[in-house]
Amino acid sequence: MKHILFIDPIENLTPKKDSTLMLAATMKKAGVEVYLLFEKDFYLSNKMNPEFQVYDFMGEFYDDGYYLKSFVLGERSLQKVNREDILHMRIDPPFDTRYLRYLWMLRFYQEQGIRVVNSPDGILKFNEKLHAYTQPSALASYVGSSVSEFLNFAEILKKENHKELILKPLDLFQGIGVEKISINRADLKEKFELKIKENNGPVVAQPFCKEVTSGEIRALYFKGVELGSILKIPKHGEFLANIAQGADFHAIELTKNVKNECHRICADLLCDGVDWVAFDIMGEHVSEINITCPGLLVEVSFAHKKNLAIELLKLL
Repeated sequence: MKHILFIDPIENLTPKKDSTLMLAATMKKAGVEVYLLFEKDFYLSNKMNPEFQVYDFMGEFYDDGYYLKSFVLGERSLQKVNREDILHMRIDPPFDTRYLRYLWMLRFYQEQGIRVVNSPDGILKFNEKLHAYTQPSALASYVGSSVSEFLNFAEILKKENHKELILKPLDLFQGIGVEKISINRADLKEKFELKIKENNGPVVAQPFCKEVTSGEIRALYFKGVELGSILKIPKHGEFLANIAQGADFHAIELTKNVKNECHRICADLLCDGVDWVAFDIMGEHVSEINITCPGLLVEVSFAHKKNLAIELLKLL
């Protein structure tokens, strides 16, 4: 069995803490046959048996065993893809036209009996934010471009004594485009209209969840099993718990209610071939269900002092 990891160009990644490269290096260390596949070499044809130009690599961990000290591409070779092989969809969002094309193409291979993780059908079916908003634990949420209904939503939140709103895009990532604004600002209507224009479509609006100042949880799951969870703590005076922007983090144990919610969601997603899931949790609220290219495997491993890629590989 071969594992072929379909990834972004190496120059677009941060090898030291990239989840996919950590998984690849761990696989190789365990004696698994594994290769990297880049966009420029990805194709399909209904006249030829599938085979890709893929790359070997060398990866060396720091003494901690989690962060990569070095990662170097090796020789290029032509590899046939058989039914027992696994293609890993590890292209980073945003979920744009480029991303959609790759899912359609991967779906072609899935229909030929080749396993794709996560399944393109599952990724196509579930929006990472919208699916979270359908859950019982979700924050009050508005998604759309209707200015009048947004203002009605804001009035409801005012009556519940909320003072601030979060406005954000529906399909971006890593906190890009997220803004915190006063719900009582005089130009609320104009601000929302500007956000629609910036995002070229629907905008997400939610009450500001004060719990995020104390930290946001990232919980990693594979095949319904919790690999580990961390609490990401924003820098002083900020509200985005983004590690790339300086947030601190440490290991955390999920509460019973949150754990049950995550297990239930994973059970549903498994029915659509979504194995690898990363939950973002604020307080007791599941705020996002990451399935496109779940990350922070390195950081969660570091916090738990355990290479969780090994646990993921066992579940594969």
